Amino acid sequence: MGLAPNQARHELKGGARLLTAAMPERASASLVLMFAVGSRFEQDRIGGISHFIEHLFFKGTRRRPTAKAIAEAIEGVGGVMNASTDKELTVYWTRVPADRLELAIDVLCDIVSNSQLEPEEVDRERMVILEELKMYQDQPQDYVHSLFEQIMWPDHPLGRDIIGTLESVSQTSRDDLIGYVTDHYRMSNLVVGLSGRIDPDGSARQLEKHLTLPDSTIKPVYTPAPPALDRPAVLLHTKKTEQAHICLGTRGVSYLDPDRYTLDLINTVLGEGMSSRLFLEIRERRGLAYDVHSYTSKHSDGGYFAVYLGVDPKKAAESVDAVLNELRKVTEERIPEEELTKAKEFTKGRLLLGLESTNALASWLCQQELLTGKTKTVEEVISIVDAISADDVTRVARRVLAAPAQLALIGPVDSDAPYRVAIGA
Repeated sequence: MGLAPNQARHELKGGARLLTAAMPERASASLVLMFAVGSRFEQDRIGGISHFIEHLFFKGTRRRPTAKAIAEAIEGVGGVMNASTDKELTVYWTRVPADRLELAIDVLCDIVSNSQLEPEEVDRERMVILEELKMYQDQPQDYVHSLFEQIMWPDHPLGRDIIGTLESVSQTSRDDLIGYVTDHYRMSNLVVGLSGRIDPDGSARQLEKHLTLPDSTIKPVYTPAPPALDRPAVLLHTKKTEQAHICLGTRGVSYLDPDRYTLDLINTVLGEGMSSRLFLEIRERRGLAYDVHSYTSKHSDGGYFAVYLGVDPKKAAESVDAVLNELRKVTEERIPEEELTKAKEFTKGRLLLGLESTNALASWLCQQELLTGKTKTVEEVISIVDAISADDVTRVARRVLAAPAQLALIGPVDSDAPYRVAIGA
């Protein structure tokens, strides 16, 4: 287990780690700053603060006092820059022409080390985020996933929206923001990724020059995932919509669990692509849904498997029964070798295609290092996938898909009784 020949790991001052992947044939270079902080680290009172800070970091620093100045620094050389917040990490990234990497290092380190969090910007961005939250809640095909997480992780930070709530965003103060940055934006909580046409040693020196975050060996803690769910549950949100939007699934495995690769293969079999079982059965054969797919979500101490579909409200109960039947088949019937091989080739191909860009490769390396403390090569992951057997698929399917099902639905539906019957609630 380790890095590929063109990849290297460097220790930076203060405990930050740098992973580099030289791609000398590329015209670009990508820089990723990934911090071990996300929404599950937050108390309910300040829910969404990680996402709030991510927004504010682009609003001005001592050297670049406006959002315009920050954006122009990167866009002025044809580069792109963005950020995102998840449950357990926050990432800032930029991709620039390779000869402008030093500028990219300067700008990205500046925004995470020297943001001003000006009071006027805090209040202005608060209003922007509140509108973002309202927009999200008005989109049932997206919001149903949040309702699903609420019943999957009841009364727990993992069940709260990453963006927070209207109440928590409204009451988060500038002092809260500053305190949270002080506690979490530290060198020991940072993994840096660099890929493309780069000079790893020179870039390491530039990073140490521009990163002025405090040192700390204190690792922030979060509330452990709640125990296994002991019964099925339904969460119905009645709303006048053209479709019934449904998300159903079960508790899964963590990203530290050896079975995670097998569960991902099961996900491929069931709901990835137009040749998957759910797509063929629910859309092609029965004509019940335009969009039906499955996905997995993994955290350090738990996860879930889920299926989403949007259907005619009159066909919602029938659709749920059809999905549950397909899940049941995977637990009861051995997967044919031909289908297993197809799923493996799909998985390996998507991995290889997904890592073609400099930004994707840098992010992939960072995420492995930050979340698992280990970095596998593509070849190592492919070997793991190739070694998965039909017996492994059956075993993991029974472990995950036989757990109590949870179901969330948004649509013009008045009663949850048919869905409670379907999942045995």
